[in-house]
This record gives sequence, C-alpha cells and structure tokens, in this order.
Amino acid sequence: MLRFLTCGSVDDGKSTLIGRLLYDTRLIFEDQLAALERDSRKHGTTGDEIDFALLVDGLEAEREQGITIDVAYRFFATPKRKFIVADTPGHEQYTRNMTTGASTADLAVVLIDARKGVLPQTRRHSFIASALGIRHILLAVNKIDLVDYDQSVFDRIVADYRAFATDLGFASIVPVPVSARYGENIVGRSPHTPWHDGPTMIEHLENVEVEEDKVDQPFRFPVQYVNRPNLDFRGFAGTVASGTIAAGDEVVEAKTGRASRIARIVTAGGDLASAREGQAVTLVLEDEIEVSRGNMLVTPDARPQVADQFTARVVWFDAHALMPGRAYVLRTETDQAAATVTELKHRINVDNFSQEAAKSLELNEIGVCNISLQAPIAFDSFADDRATGAFILIDRLTNATVGAGMILHPLRRAANIHWQALDVNRDARAELKHQKPAVLWFTGLSGSGKSTIANLLEKRLHAEGRHTYILDGDNVRHGLNRDLGFTEEDRVENIRRVAEVARLMADAGLLVLVSFISPFRAERRMARELMGEGEFVEVFVDTPFEECARRDPKGLYKRALDGQIKNFTGLDSPYEAPENAEIHIRTTETTPQDAVQEVYDTLKRNGYC
Repeated sequence: MLRFLTCGSVDDGKSTLIGRLLYDTRLIFEDQLAALERDSRKHGTTGDEIDFALLVDGLEAEREQGITIDVAYRFFATPKRKFIVADTPGHEQYTRNMTTGASTADLAVVLIDARKGVLPQTRRHSFIASALGIRHILLAVNKIDLVDYDQSVFDRIVADYRAFATDLGFASIVPVPVSARYGENIVGRSPHTPWHDGPTMIEHLENVEVEEDKVDQPFRFPVQYVNRPNLDFRGFAGTVASGTIAAGDEVVEAKTGRASRIARIVTAGGDLASAREGQAVTLVLEDEIEVSRGNMLVTPDARPQVADQFTARVVWFDAHALMPGRAYVLRTETDQAAATVTELKHRINVDNFSQEAAKSLELNEIGVCNISLQAPIAFDSFADDRATGAFILIDRLTNATVGAGMILHPLRRAANIHWQALDVNRDARAELKHQKPAVLWFTGLSGSGKSTIANLLEKRLHAEGRHTYILDGDNVRHGLNRDLGFTEEDRVENIRRVAEVARLMADAGLLVLVSFISPFRAERRMARELMGEGEFVEVFVDTPFEECARRDPKGLYKRALDGQIKNFTGLDSPYEAPENAEIHIRTTETTPQDAVQEVYDTLKRNGYC
C-alpha cells in the first residue's frame, strides 16, 4: 500500500491529474464515465472534452468555482500495488486541508504549472510535506503541452525546485513532464517528450520504496477505549501505532511506568499470537493496572518522553493569529490537555526557509514554539514516530481546530521542575484571615467605572477587617508589565501575567480585586480556569462607548478619536463583552454606591466575607 497526496499551487491541475490517472488505469466504471460526461457538459472547463477534475471535486462549491476545497481520498490498484491518494486544495486559505492530507502520506506528488514555475504555495506545500515526514517527491511539471513540450522550460523548473528543496531532507525527487488533460507521461509515455528518459508517473508510483517499516520501531499502543463488557473481561482497545507485540511480552504504561505482561491479543476473528503496526486489537493484561483512554502501552526498554513542556513546529490554520500566552486545548492521537504557547521562538519564511522573529503566527504561517501543558503527556519526537509525535491545537471557545504541530523535543526544565509540597496551604491562610479567598475580575471599556467601583468596594471590605488587594491596569503597567505595549499580542501577555499574580494572591488567602479592560474572552476564561472552583467572580461593568467617550476621565478618547492613539479598545481594537458574567453592572442605570452594594451582596451570599 502506498499513500500519497497531490499538492501545489491553485490551478496546477491536481484534481485533473488524479481523474486522468483513474481513467487511464481503467478504474472508472461505465456508469461513472457516463455521469462524468454529463457533469463535464454542465460544470466542466474543457469545452466538449471530459473534465477529469470532476471525478474528485465532489462538492457543489468546488464544481461551481472550479477549485478544490476539501481533501478527497480515492483508492485504486494496479497489478503491482494498491494506492490511497489524497487530492488536496491549492488555495492558500485551505492550507489546513493540505496538512490533513499530508499527515498520513508516504509520498507527495507536487504539481507545477509549466507556464508559471515554482510559486510560493509550491514552497509552502513542500515545506509542510517535509515537516510532516514525507521523504519522497514526484515532481509533476504539468501542462507541458502549453509550453510546446519545451525541454528547457522543464529543466529550468526542475533546477529551481531542487535548489530551494536542498535543505528539506527529501530522500528522492523524481521529475516527470506531464499533461494531465491529455494523459501524457501518466500511464503511457508521450511521443512529444522523447527527451524524457525517466519513468512515467505510474511506473514511479508502482516501484518507489518508501520509508522503513514501522514494525522495526519501538512498540506504541495508544489506548482508545477500555472494553469491559462483564466482570470477567477487561481489555484495552486501540490500533498499534508502531512496532510489534506478542502474547507474553512485557509492557508498561508510559506515564506511570506500571508494568505488566500481555495475556491475550483479542480480535473479532479470535485471539492472535502477535500484532503489528496498523492492526486494531484489544490487549488483555495479566495484572489489574490502571490504564484508561489517553494512556499508552509501550515496550519497557524504549519508553517515550513524558513531559508537560516541549518545543514543536506549528502550522497555523486560523484567521485569528496564534498568541503566546493564550490558552488552547492540545490533542494527540488519544490524549488531551490544556496548553499555552509560552514562547514563539521564530517564524519560518517559506520563500527562503529563514527564521524570522515574530510575536504571532498568522493564517497559514509556520513557526517553532515552546508549549506548556497543565498535565504531562507521553510522546515521541515527530521525527521518530509520526503517530505519537503529532498534535492539533483547538480553540477553547469555538472548538475549531486552529493549528497542527509536530513535536521536536521535550524541554529539559520540564523534567527538573516539580511542585513543592508546602505545610501551610491556601486553606490555612484563608482560615487565619477568617475569609474565603476570591478573585473579583472587573472588566469593561476604559472609563466605564471599573477602578471607581473596585476602589469603593475595597474601602468597605477593609473597614470590615477583610484582607484585600487591588490589581489595577494602569498601576501594573508601571511595574510588572512596563515592557508591554497595546498590540493584541501584548494585551494577551498582559492578562496572562496578571492572572498568574491574582492566582498567587488568592492562594495567600486574599480577596483580590482585578480592574482591567481585559478585552478578550479567551484570556478571561484562561484567568477563570487558573483559579479554584468558585473562586473567580466576573464583574462586567457595562458602559456604552459613547458614555465612556463623554466621561473621558483621562482624555484618552479624545486622543484616540483624533488618531493619536492606535489599537484603542472599542474603537480600532475589539472588546468582547462577557456572555455569562456573575455580576452585570449597567452604570447608566445605577450609581457607583449601588454597584458596590450589589457586588458586596453577592460576596456575602457566597460566603466570601
């Protein structure tokens, strides 16, 4: 079995190539051909001829626009080999779909339009293919008929591609001049290219030797499901990611190191003596050790890394940029954990593969990041095992997949830093103060009245003997966050630091009043999740922009409206209002004193004072 994908820039002919390949290998049935002829008359772009792209462009939007949007998989076989091909989109905005198709491929067919040569998307797709472990490239210089089968054009494109791909680590690059529309050099040799002495496409696909067999790698078995139909059976179901296992072999659970032996290898067709990479089986252990979904059974003499911090290469999929300090959900093949990008080390320029300093990753950009997790996971470096070294990043609010990553190596400090057990804990500190610690997070536009309400509330609590502290946005920027500006990236880091400080103060038993604009829901949610259950109280100080501009206590609105201040919240930088704040204060309908009473009553009802 050979898994390969087609990739390259838009309109290079990827879908047409696959359709022609299926047609020329006689893998299209008569009814499919009849339907294709009808569809070609309705949606085709080749006049009276068959438009082979329609074989794989199945979405209505794809046919209307004449582009590939989603990944289309097709299975076919020749007398020599079986194939699964992924037709991936060329448009830059669908790079995430190309990454999906490349994640399981052994070879990439990179198409280049002979009229246009190597384009930025050609470089981007080639780099992603390299990063995802693909080591074999079939370079299809398509539409060779439109340049009159000129060998010099072909040679120049091949030279250009080899020049920029030198450092991408491909084991082989095999160039073929093709015309996908007319089927030249795809299955049969073209009489128009007598100067081409290399293989046709199908000859190379049938004979290329891909990477070494995964059965030679260490055993990895991510547990997908604990199968317990009755009291007498407890098995762990999943697919062998790499290596082999046999009944009687010793295994350990990767995170804890608990050891046992394989008692049975169970399948629907009966027990097996052994299992290898790619087989879906249920493993029964001799001992009752704790193993659950997300754990990994491995060989004891070649265990994976277990850490909560690592360095990874990330391909960013989302229109909203990756921000260091912003929280995401990281998901591996079976495990997941809350994750934060602690450092964006550099962005990779796909034109020359240089490393560039950056504060964020925009849509389709590729960078190297340090990532910190709330709990350790078991993993290998992606170079060692593609199945256990890959992950995706998920937006915590929308559940959209916003990035894909390849783990490079764990951070050494992850293994050296451990929580120190302390005899005096937060409960003891809170009991001494006769109060329940909490973080009151006041959010709203500049000038909404956050600091006024927080200050009046602290005066009342202090008069009652409560232990409090105010973290105010302006005051913190004079010290802890004096190095931060007002870009979106700096605002994310601003809130991350303040949330960590607030958590430590709550741990000390204090009532912490945080007065920050904190415009983004994601950062407020991150702050909430740092605190203990019920210790975060969000107070939305709701004042319309027009009213804040009228008050303008610091003169900021006038300067912002005159264009003197950039990235001003509510004007040219967004404010995402809370959707489910515990307390909602509408300042145009109440006085500061009444607002303080409302917050105080809420604290009283919940036992904070």
